[in-house]
Amino acid sequence: MAQQDIIIGTADAGNGDTLFAAFTKVQSNFTELYSDDAGDVGSVDGGTGLEVDTTTGDVTVSVSDNGIDHAQLSNSYTALSALGTGSSFAINFDSAATFTATADNAATLTMSNAQQGQVVDIILNGNFAITLAETGSTFNKVGSTNYDGSTDNVIQIICTDDSAGAKVYHYAVAPYTSSTTV
Repeated sequence: MAQQDIIIGTADAGNGDTLFAAFTKVQSNFTELYSDDAGDVGSVDGGTGLEVDTTTGDVTVSVSDNGIDHAQLSNSYTALSALGTGSSFAINFDSAATFTATADNAATLTMSNAQQGQVVDIILNGNFAITLAETGSTFNKVGSTNYDGSTDNVIQIICTDDSAGAKVYHYAVAPYTSSTTV
């Protein structure tokens, strides 16, 4: 139904809609607005990445090149999770990209929620044995450097297969020191 216009005549001429007819049209217009679930859209001015099907009113949104920056990414790509001191650490790939921890005894780093291609960095210290864990998963060491508990270390872990119950991880360990010289 198209919008119903209220005819407004000139003062005291009697040539406009009666009060009853005018409010009947108002009610019909409101009824149409509230019952229309089609979401009709005639046009959208949002730049590239937005398309409108003018027949159905459907809006398609896609991300334009360079349309997302670091501030709009999820925590799994931007956040730092300070895990504190202990012997059991949860490395939840959904919650952060970087984790810091200090082992105060033999410690286990337990992975969860990793997806193929996802990488996390763990900055770890503490002169104790470190074990990587997740039920059914395989951990492959890259390179020959071992964890050195007498200094600070970075452990970088990438999930290369996220098959349920049989994930595959590759990891590398490297001690680090503060330096501006490469």
